[in-house]
Amino acid sequence: MEKKRVVIALGGNAIQQGKDATAEAQIQAVEATAESLAALIAEGVEVIITHGNGPQVGNLMLQQAASDSPATPAMPLDVCGAMTQGMIGYWFENALTKALRARGLEQHVASLVTRSIVDPNDSAFHHPTKPIGPFYTEEEALHLERTTGYVFKEDAGRGYRRVVPSPIPMKIAEHAVIRTLVEAGHIVVASGGGGIPVMETMDGYVGIEAVIDKDFAAAKLADLVNADVLLILTAVEHVYVNFGKPDEMALQETSKEQMETYIAEGQFAPGSMLPKVRAALQFAESGTNRVAIITSLDQAVAAIDGEAGTRVRLAPSLQQ
Repeated sequence: MEKKRVVIALGGNAIQQGKDATAEAQIQAVEATAESLAALIAEGVEVIITHGNGPQVGNLMLQQAASDSPATPAMPLDVCGAMTQGMIGYWFENALTKALRARGLEQHVASLVTRSIVDPNDSAFHHPTKPIGPFYTEEEALHLERTTGYVFKEDAGRGYRRVVPSPIPMKIAEHAVIRTLVEAGHIVVASGGGGIPVMETMDGYVGIEAVIDKDFAAAKLADLVNADVLLILTAVEHVYVNFGKPDEMALQETSKEQMETYIAEGQFAPGSMLPKVRAALQFAESGTNRVAIITSLDQAVAAIDGEAGTRVRLAPSLQQ
């Protein structure tokens, strides 16, 4: 039987839990995540792992700014994105190798610094929305806006964060390389932080100051590598409608049309669940017999087996 190919989009808590941003704490979080991923890989699934980097790239930008001088000039946002891709990818290479060996499995893990090609005329460049870095109080955010010129917005009731443009990825530059590695039996970590945003020129690619939404990048990558499943892992087992209300309902098997109705009703928070739902819809409609699943990390194996999570696919009448 042909192996199922799955692109996994990991949430931020897969790398950093709480406010402890030390390397040691983040490595521990990645190792715990790798344990769950290894259980999925042990099921014989072909896996491509994507991840966020919001806290990491935000902190790195602060470090760059604090040490900016003629001798040690600060690096731009796209370069910081590349740096955090390498750092987090390295952590996952080590953690996955360790977790797989504990199960008697020897598979190569490759982390690939990945570029996401965007349209330089994307309207997102005029409306920054993507949060990066740590949370601040309103007073702290106002002070930073005055002193740095950065834009800050309130993030889902959790505080204020810096926001940057988040254009839609049109293509993943390295998708053919990623697909070749997976077909050769390797595990790939790619499109970290949504990939480095670049625009195409006559001579190649040029980086742009932006951050790609990791879930949209994962959906685009899943399409390009012909994945069967896009597995978006977050903090909850299901997507909910009427969340936090007496008539709260967990969604299980649902269609593109149903999800679009819920979006129109304003059921999903723009800063948290809405991008995940939109990415799931994007993948579900990118080809026949494709399914997107939104669930928690600890339910990853059960979700692939159809026993957990919110599953999004085209309506049966639209399947061919």
